[in-house]
Amino acid sequence: MTSSALTRPGERDRLAVKLTQIDWRFVGLLSVVAGIGALMLYSVAKGSWDPWAAKHLIRFGICMAIMLGLSLVSLKYWFAMAYPVYLVALLMLVGVELFGYTAMGATRWLDIGITRIQPSEIMKIGLVLALARWYHGASAQDASFSWKLIFPVGMIAAPFVLVAHQPDLGSAMLIGLTGAAIMFMAGLSWKIIATAIGAMLLTVPPYIMFGMHDYQRNRILTFLNPEADPSGNGYHIIQSKIALGSGGLLGKGYGLGSQSQLEFLPEKHTDFIFAAVSEEFGFVGSFTVLACYVAIIVIALRISSLSHSHFGRLGAAGMTATFALYVLINGAMVMGLAPVVGVPMPLLSYGGTVMMTVMIGFGLVMATRVHRYAELPKGQGLI
Repeated sequence: MTSSALTRPGERDRLAVKLTQIDWRFVGLLSVVAGIGALMLYSVAKGSWDPWAAKHLIRFGICMAIMLGLSLVSLKYWFAMAYPVYLVALLMLVGVELFGYTAMGATRWLDIGITRIQPSEIMKIGLVLALARWYHGASAQDASFSWKLIFPVGMIAAPFVLVAHQPDLGSAMLIGLTGAAIMFMAGLSWKIIATAIGAMLLTVPPYIMFGMHDYQRNRILTFLNPEADPSGNGYHIIQSKIALGSGGLLGKGYGLGSQSQLEFLPEKHTDFIFAAVSEEFGFVGSFTVLACYVAIIVIALRISSLSHSHFGRLGAAGMTATFALYVLINGAMVMGLAPVVGVPMPLLSYGGTVMMTVMIGFGLVMATRVHRYAELPKGQGLI
């Protein structure tokens, strides 16, 4: 008998132990939300699995397999790949600026022949990994108040500027807010936080007036007063509010939402699918979906707190923050509490790119749980 054959039972035992460390409640909640998304995509397609619902389920199955596979990967490998993934994503964003593919007035993709890649989605993962690795090697003083904070600020600012220039304000907001959340969780001084908020309050109005594209500025004005142009720029928000309000307590019934079924609700399968949920299942249905999201976020944050490494804690918490921001921004957008910026509701909306980003991020979250005792090298910051 060969030596490799002798090791196989032990390898199987180790794999079995790792599988028992996976939080299957978490996997179940993700599956529930994706399943609700498939049912809603079936509904808004007027009772058809095509063109959205079937593809949604297939993509989720593939992404779930990827997430479970990544959960078995040691944090040492995630740690080693942190800076390379960030640098590759940054170079791809520069590539978008130089020779990106343009569609619908925006240059956000790289055409590699067989498919198109959106580097901003890769950056959402790369930024979390890179920041988590930098803070892993930083002292408490460096994380709180130090000139060395120029490094994480630069890591956030570079992709933010590149993505905002595409223009993709929604992804730029997610990158900026995720980075800010990680800096806050790492122990950023309240003096810097207060100064940053003050600077934002001073710079945002001039940026809206002179730095934004006309259509972006119109979205802000429409958010403030959608009734000023009810059949134009304000149409999306007004129809979404009608769908939300008409559902009442229990909704109109599955497949009976007039706003979505009669094509009044725009982007009903992507950005505004949560409005379709509210119309067909009312307050009870929308509350149930949001409760599932809250449970996912709480469990993921609990998992991040169990890690024995700073990289694991911040990495898992950062990926969770990205997911939470998707939910928060889309929910606010659908309710008319934020401008329409093209951010989908994760796992609920149709779209493979965001689903892949979220599930890879949750792969790190679960890897943090499975390998929470992993020992990582110290002193791995940029300086």
